[in-house]
Amino acid sequence: MQIRISWPAGQLTATLEETPTGKALAEALPISASARTWGEEVYFDTGVSVTLEHDARQVVEPGTVAFWTEGDALALPYGPTPVSRGGESRLASPCNVLGSLDGDPRLLSTVRDGDPIRVERA
Repeated sequence: MQIRISWPAGQLTATLEETPTGKALAEALPISASARTWGEEVYFDTGVSVTLEHDARQVVEPGTVAFWTEGDALALPYGPTPVSRGGESRLASPCNVLGSLDGDPRLLSTVRDGDPIRVERA
C-alpha cells in the first residue's frame, strides 16, 4: 500500500508492507496530527494503538517508516537521533517496521516542530 505524508513545506510517499500494524494504520487513514522532531526524526500521534511485533527494531535505515508502539506514533527517521551511536538512525525504543519512504528521506528536514502533518492513501 502507498501512503502520502504531507506538511507545509513538502510531501513524500511511502510504500507499506502488509503487516498487522500497517493494516491498522491503513484503516485509520486519513490522519492529521502535529509533527514533533527528535534529532533527525519526525514523529506524530496516529490515534492507533498496536502491540510490538516480533521483528521490531530500534536501529533502522534512514527513510524507514516505523511505528512507535509506546507513543502510538509514526516515526520517520532520516538521520541520527539523540540516542544514535555514530551516524545510525536509532529510534527511542524498538518499533514496528512498516515500510520505507519512496523519495529522499532528507526532505523530512523541512518539517518543523508543531507543523500540521497529514497521512492519507496515495
